[in-house]
Amino acid sequence: APRQMSAARPIAVFLYGGGWEKGRKWDYGWVAQALAARGFVVVLPDYRLYPDVRFPAFLRDNAKAVRWAVDHAGAYGGDPSRIVLLGHSAGAYNAVMLGLDPSYLEAAGVDPSHIRAVAGIAGPYDFLPLTPEMDRVFGQAPDITKTQPLHFVRPGVPPMLLVTGDADAVVEPLNTTVLAAALRSAGAPVQE
Repeated sequence: APRQMSAARPIAVFLYGGGWEKGRKWDYGWVAQALAARGFVVVLPDYRLYPDVRFPAFLRDNAKAVRWAVDHAGAYGGDPSRIVLLGHSAGAYNAVMLGLDPSYLEAAGVDPSHIRAVAGIAGPYDFLPLTPEMDRVFGQAPDITKTQPLHFVRPGVPPMLLVTGDADAVVEPLNTTVLAAALRSAGAPVQE
């Protein structure tokens, strides 16, 4: 939490990446410190990873983390009606999916209108056909199109900031370009 607060602060929920196979919140304390220095109450959750779980279990875990933030933010000076979802790589996918498909937050008892913005850094948003690595995590979905953020683009979604490096060799920058174009086409606010 910020060191000095005179009013309830917005909450930032940061979701780390790692290909849905690795990562731990302890490696991202520096992100929490940077966001807190900018005035956010920060929640940095862990979530279950492959091979223990596959899509959509990690999205449900992250929605439950947002619910925890709503339930406990007041104790840390946070405003549960002003939430920003942020993520990097697989975490960017998770944040964007929670922002685009309200069903996960609703199932966790969170009002999706409390998500005021979403920021994704180097996220995979358009990855069909599945590579063998992605197939392990997403291949058992009953409807593979519902694993793609593009499927849920519509007017009225939270404003999004999508960031990528133009030479990213892990997550093709085209993922960001395609999602940003789809959001713009739907009249949704996006900055790329």
